[in-house]
Order: sequence, then structure tokens, then C-alpha cells
Amino acid sequence: MKKIVITLCISLFVTGCESLRFAPSQVQKQNAWLHNRTASVTAETARAESTSEKLQALSRLGETQSRAFVAYFGLPKELPQADTAEEILAESNWQIANAAIQSGAARPDGWQLADSVLELGIGIFALLGGVYGTQTVRFLRNARTKSKALQEIIAGNELFKKQNESSATAFKQAHNNQSSQTRQLVVQVKARNSMNQGAREKMV
Repeated sequence: MKKIVITLCISLFVTGCESLRFAPSQVQKQNAWLHNRTASVTAETARAESTSEKLQALSRLGETQSRAFVAYFGLPKELPQADTAEEILAESNWQIANAAIQSGAARPDGWQLADSVLELGIGIFALLGGVYGTQTVRFLRNARTKSKALQEIIAGNELFKKQNESSATAFKQAHNNQSSQTRQLVVQVKARNSMNQGAREKMV
């Protein structure tokens, strides 16, 4: 079990959380339902205004495809007003669409997930008790402490380099003796943090 928990934590650090998603939020469910209503009204409008056969076919297909989004996300607790084109085009629905983009871009943090896995392991083995359980709890608590320490060290190092650009070269040289595994882990953590920061800045 120790090996399983540690392997899972390491995989979270190394592979990141891009494959993980939060459960659909209410705003995402509202947006999916509004998308279906928008596609449906568009198809009705295209037919009523006698547009080209191609445009009518495309709008019908879009309406059919949008049903899959509602089926996947589920219905929201509150349905926005969307019976007519005017209601669909309300400013509040534009706000829902933009909020859904931000919500959909959110990803779980690898550090938090690893900490949660370790906390779960500690809880399970504490319940099991016995000599083996006690030893495993101690082992997992140490792993959790080391995980937090690694996160703080990397964050501190990056802050130091930003605030002391003239010392960046010397700083890198001081870390030349790191093992390839350590280098790989640090690079991946830094890259993931940089990507997350960039995504947050774009959303703002």
C-alpha cells in the first residue's frame, strides 16, 4: 500500500493534472443548456427565414449535437430564461458563457491532490491500527511533510531568481550536482506552475 500511495503521488507530480477535471459546475450546466436552446432557436429561425438548405441542415445538426452536452453535464438547478432569441441574447447569458469558459479551464492542483491522497492513506491506516498501520501512518506523514517541503523549496527558489536576476546564473551553477531525476521533477513542477499561472492571467 505504501508503494501504491507514493507511486500515485509521484505520478501526479510528473504527469500533472491535465487529464483530471472537476465535476461540471452549475454555471457549466447552465451554459450547456443555453447552448442547446441557442442551437434550437437558430435551427427554427433558419427554417422560418427560408435560408439555404445547407444552412438549415447545419443548424439542425448543431441542435442535435448540443443535446449531447446537456446529457453529459446534466440539467442545472435553475434554468435561465431562453424561450426566444431575445431572451437567449440577454447580457446575463453572455456572462454565463464567459463564466463557463473560466470554470471549464480550471484544473486540480497536483500538490493538493497528492496531499489529499496522502491524507486519505493516513486516515485509512490509522483506522486499521496495529503495528503495520502505525508504521505506515508514520511513513505517510513523513512523505507528506517532505512533499510540502519540496513545494516550498521550489517556490522559494523561483521567487529568489525573480528578485535576484543578477544571481540567476550562479544559482543554476549551484544546482549542477542534482540527479537527473531531481532535475526532471523540478523542471516539470516549474513548467506546470508556469502553465497554470499563464492560464490564470488569460482568464483575468
